[in-house]
Amino acid sequence: MRRMLADFHDFTPFTIERDGLRIAGLRGGRGAPLLLLHGHPQTHAMWHRVAPALAERFTLVLVDLRGYGDSARPAPDATHAAHSKREMARDALAAMRHHGFDRFQVLAHDRGARVAHRLAADHPTAVERLLLLDIAPTLAMYERTGEAFARAYWHWFFLIQPPPLPETLIASDPARYVRSVMGARHAGLAAFAPEALAAYERAAALPGTAESICEDYRASAGIDLEHDRADIAAGRRLAQPLRVLWGAHGAVGRNFDVLALWRARADQVDGQALPCGHYIAEEAPALLLDEARAFFRHA
Repeated sequence: MRRMLADFHDFTPFTIERDGLRIAGLRGGRGAPLLLLHGHPQTHAMWHRVAPALAERFTLVLVDLRGYGDSARPAPDATHAAHSKREMARDALAAMRHHGFDRFQVLAHDRGARVAHRLAADHPTAVERLLLLDIAPTLAMYERTGEAFARAYWHWFFLIQPPPLPETLIASDPARYVRSVMGARHAGLAAFAPEALAAYERAAALPGTAESICEDYRASAGIDLEHDRADIAAGRRLAQPLRVLWGAHGAVGRNFDVLALWRARADQVDGQALPCGHYIAEEAPALLLDEARAFFRHA
């Protein structure tokens, strides 16, 4: 059963279908359209500390990525294409068009930011500008992985192992998996409101979630890299204004030159570290709101 956090009391749930799959989310606010995409192992609930304030200036569409939240869990496939960022981007595009928005801005975190990258690359006329949280380009991160990053992001390499081992272990205790991944980072579990953490745990326990989580990461280590390499070979770059924020206490900024890696893939890039860890929207919501209000067009 779908549940909403109290912070979303002015938002309306929606469900669409794309290619037979259910994509769920919330809509709220008024003004210029702004798409919000969450990270792993979370749901749209991760935006609860910033969405009400953003809704004063923007029409927000918060989407649960396929495999997460209350969206459908596609069956695994040999190439992991059903969980590719290209397919997730098409889901997000369909959700925005369902609400009448052919052109929009994007705020996205973690896995959702990787979806946003693919969305902007594949559908450049739809995406006006992007604010991405705590990622560098996926291909660059894999190519430059060292021991420190591998230790911090152990789940990247655990989840891509052949089935059924990782999904079996996750499904045996989904709440423990969520708490292990999220609680081991800079701010620990104290960064998360109890009701938000409960939402993540509930979604993680839904049938098929463990399989979808693994397929998401297998896609990122396989077919998604093929799509990235094709962009590079063709000289395709992001033309939209791109701002990137990362946590000063997170592994991404410590292990990668975030701005340099994005400038290799996009024409207009700026950004900075914020005094927090990986979960910027929940650890530093006021700072994120300042950044979003300054970057996004709301007129």
